[in-house]
Amino acid sequence: MSEPGGARGNDGTPGRGSGRGGWADGPALLRLPGDRAPSADPHGASPSPPSARCVPLEIAASYRARTRGLLGRDGIEGALLLTPAGGVHTIRMRFAIDVAYLDRGLTVLAVRTMVPGRLGRPRLRARHVLEAEAGAMARWGLRPGITLAVEPLPDRG
Repeated sequence: MSEPGGARGNDGTPGRGSGRGGWADGPALLRLPGDRAPSADPHGASPSPPSARCVPLEIAASYRARTRGLLGRDGIEGALLLTPAGGVHTIRMRFAIDVAYLDRGLTVLAVRTMVPGRLGRPRLRARHVLEAEAGAMARWGLRPGITLAVEPLPDRG
């Protein structure tokens, strides 16, 4: 299978006919929008597109993977996408996390930092939750209104 979780639309969301929700557990890349504005070439060439950054992503789509989440870990490289999910907790977690609540189109609804031992308030419109180590989402420039994309890892060999 070339894409984690089956077919994806151009916006990174599950495509039609890709099974129950279209997501599957496994590694992927989270594409963050660039932070540079398009710049015009002084020699009349077309503007360059904004840069995009990729972050390693782990998808937790099964009940078992979502239930485990980041429990028992000392950290995470990149981010964890819980899908479907509308809320999270940090009970029995070993470190503080950033939490981004995403709608069906992977648009960020809210971003919060949660310390261990807390129960997060569910977001009614959230269909996915993105988790990362505390401070990561601020470094990435994640804020409400930004739309993310999930991409498959390149085939190896």
